[in-house]
Amino acid sequence: MEAVFCYKYTMKRAIDNIDKIVNGIKKANLPQTEFVKMMEEFHDPFKVLICCILSLRTNDKTTYPCSLRMLQLGTKPEDFLSVDVDTLAKAIYPVGFYKNKAQQILDISKELVEKYNSKVPNSIDELVKFKGVGRKTANLVMAKGFDSPAICVDVHVHRISNRLGLVKTDTPDETEMALRKILPQKYWLDINTILVTFGQNLCKPQRPMCESCPINEYCATFQKNSNKKD
Repeated sequence: MEAVFCYKYTMKRAIDNIDKIVNGIKKANLPQTEFVKMMEEFHDPFKVLICCILSLRTNDKTTYPCSLRMLQLGTKPEDFLSVDVDTLAKAIYPVGFYKNKAQQILDISKELVEKYNSKVPNSIDELVKFKGVGRKTANLVMAKGFDSPAICVDVHVHRISNRLGLVKTDTPDETEMALRKILPQKYWLDINTILVTFGQNLCKPQRPMCESCPINEYCATFQKNSNKKD
């Protein structure tokens, strides 16, 4: 019971210090990948959408050059109406499931032209109607494409939010809903970029660099592990 109470206490401490956690990560000024930088600069719903599709189950180092090659073929939905699936698949190789993603992007482009007047819908409920588009992608489009408050939860955000003790969830969708309740809306647009960069540099899936972490004093997992050592 004492261990459970201690962990609940450290989780509460993490939530109470959420501003210090976010600002502590930002002040660390960790390097961003070229793909993350590109997504930050787009401010274009369609570009965010199709590049996010490429990034699924693929690391940023691979996704970045593939995205550049894809964008040479087109930057608007109508551009892809004249692109055949083999040409697009070749351009985005070797992202994971590149053939399926090529067909998905062409199908979405056609649907946008025919049903949405070539405009990406400004709604999560509408975005998730597209085949293969889940809440993660939809939220990223809202945040980075439309500059509209939305919490994009990928594997990094899900993992780190649970490690810190901000949430206790089993799936990314659960993490999104939990963060909506505790994360100040002023951080919604940037929380994905902040935690993805943090996860790529310090709070890695395997062997997180806890000792050199700038926010370990607020991290429930670090405090719990430190208590075990004591």
